Amino acid sequence: MIVVNFAHPLTEQHLRHIENLTKQKIEQVYSLPCHFNLDRSLVPQIRSLIDQVPLSQEDWQIQPIIVNLPSLNYGAAVLLAELHGRIGYFPACLRLQPVEGSVPPRFEVVEILNLQAVRDSARLQRFK
Repeated sequence: MIVVNFAHPLTEQHLRHIENLTKQKIEQVYSLPCHFNLDRSLVPQIRSLIDQVPLSQEDWQIQPIIVNLPSLNYGAAVLLAELHGRIGYFPACLRLQPVEGSVPPRFEVVEILNLQAVRDSARLQRFK
């Protein structure tokens, strides 16, 4: 499995927890921390960022990939739209949350969001 991280660095503990949740071994982690220039269009910035991930067009479509989204909400929205276009489906995404009471602040992986399953389920609502 490949983890593509567009946010803060993931620790070894995060990676082990992801493996436990998915029951798959992480083979590669690509970290592309991002800072968006909000005075410029986001779409070209997102495309350029994704182009930096060393995966072929075929790899994007056939490799098991989990994405850690950027924190900026509309940056994450554009990134998901771009990835859906390249992959052909919505990728699974990490959800992290702050560890309560931790000083300094720490974050933990709490779930893997299967966005394609959410989309497929929501699509059925159109026909009710």
